Amino acid sequence: MSNLIFMPIIVPFFIGALLMLFAKRHRLQRIISGAASIVVLAISIYLAAAAFQNGVITAEAGDWAAPFGIVLVADSFATLMVLLSSILSVACLFFAFTTISPEREKSYFYPFYLFLMVGVNGAFLTGDIFNLFVFFEVLLLASYGLIVHGGTKYQLRESFKYIVINVFSSALFIVAIAWIYSVTGTLNMAQISERVAAMDQTGAINIIAVMFFIVFALKGGLFPLYFWLPNSYWGPPAAIAALFGGLLTKVGIYAIIRMFTLIFYHEPLFTHKGLITVIAGLTMLFGVLGAVSQFDFKRILSYHIISQVGYMVMGLGIFTPLAVAGAIFYIAHHMVVKTGLFLFAGAAEKITGTSDIKQMGGLFKTHPALAWMFFITAISLAGIPPLSGFFSKFPIILSGFQEGQHIISAVALLVGLLTLISMMKIFGYAFWGEQKHGEAAAKLSIGKMLLPAAPLVVLTIVMGIVAEPVFNYSLQIAEQIMDPSIYIESVLKE
Repeated sequence: MSNLIFMPIIVPFFIGALLMLFAKRHRLQRIISGAASIVVLAISIYLAAAAFQNGVITAEAGDWAAPFGIVLVADSFATLMVLLSSILSVACLFFAFTTISPEREKSYFYPFYLFLMVGVNGAFLTGDIFNLFVFFEVLLLASYGLIVHGGTKYQLRESFKYIVINVFSSALFIVAIAWIYSVTGTLNMAQISERVAAMDQTGAINIIAVMFFIVFALKGGLFPLYFWLPNSYWGPPAAIAALFGGLLTKVGIYAIIRMFTLIFYHEPLFTHKGLITVIAGLTMLFGVLGAVSQFDFKRILSYHIISQVGYMVMGLGIFTPLAVAGAIFYIAHHMVVKTGLFLFAGAAEKITGTSDIKQMGGLFKTHPALAWMFFITAISLAGIPPLSGFFSKFPIILSGFQEGQHIISAVALLVGLLTLISMMKIFGYAFWGEQKHGEAAAKLSIGKMLLPAAPLVVLTIVMGIVAEPVFNYSLQIAEQIMDPSIYIESVLKE
């Protein structure tokens, strides 16, 4: 069982390295990468079920016991994130099969794609804070290759900003790691938690906590550090933008939740109900205002990434089991829905030749399947029942009112309304109204493009219809991660 924890990292790593030898054999690359992604998905499902039934599973590399060796930790939260990343990986990869040009395929698209998954899955599973940095660097290096894929002037210009901000973030990350090592004398996250608990979380520890928060806020797109995100996610092909939009910021949010439930949880009035809650409210508000002001399909969706991660961080800031469970539910909902929306934006751009919604129109008449799939995911994003968006937002906002956090709860309700307005703006311009694309575009078949996205639409419906068991699963995860002793005892075998 423990050896399986390595598989979501090892399989994409070795397959990605293998595919570098077949750069010109596109069909072979598709077959191998597709099969590898499905295998990782199957393993992820098994790991998530095992962690749910048996509790925390650990694996020690090289048979060196923690805290001296490198350890991977598969608790319910980590395995859920690996499962979600695997689902999105399969959907975006199969969408790429129908949309990525041969010129881009031979520029090592598939190796970069798989190496990105190595970094993402490793970041979710590692129990060592330095290796969290290492896996972040792996996913960032792969994302640099993907974000410039195609080499347009716009991509190169915006990717330069993306690279610079992440280089700064990585430098700050390594400084924070060095500082916490100097204070605690260890890099194992479970042992760090033990030693921070043994000292007062004041002074230097609070400063270190803020440094880590800034690092992950940069990667997660939180206020005021989100300025790099909208333009960076606009340039790449739809399959890459969908993977980035649905997945990459959630790695930063995962790290924030992990750090502030396992290590920095002793001063919640300062860290959670103070810093994190305020940043969450500002992130939601400024993100949605950016979305409402835009008339570009992909930029609206990019700004909504910012506003929606605010809900996730809001749940952590309120810091009750109900709120954290809502945040976890919301992460799962948002990853599914946002990926689907970016894929639909790519399909609409394929038909109309533009992402400017003012130049679109009539897609509902010519491509009704695309219109209905977009509509379902759009209203789910806005939080309309009975879809997953409503049932994931509800416990977060309810917890806010219960805990006396009335201002941020009101902001969350307002953001939901503005999200609905911006989604209906896309629908009104792009899918309703007069047809603006020619007859050749109207007859364009996009069934192969919609097929990989269809399971995502089904998932948001199912998560809404069976919201009770999904929420109970999220609540179990919340209760597990809010009790650090479970993680510590599993890792250190105390």
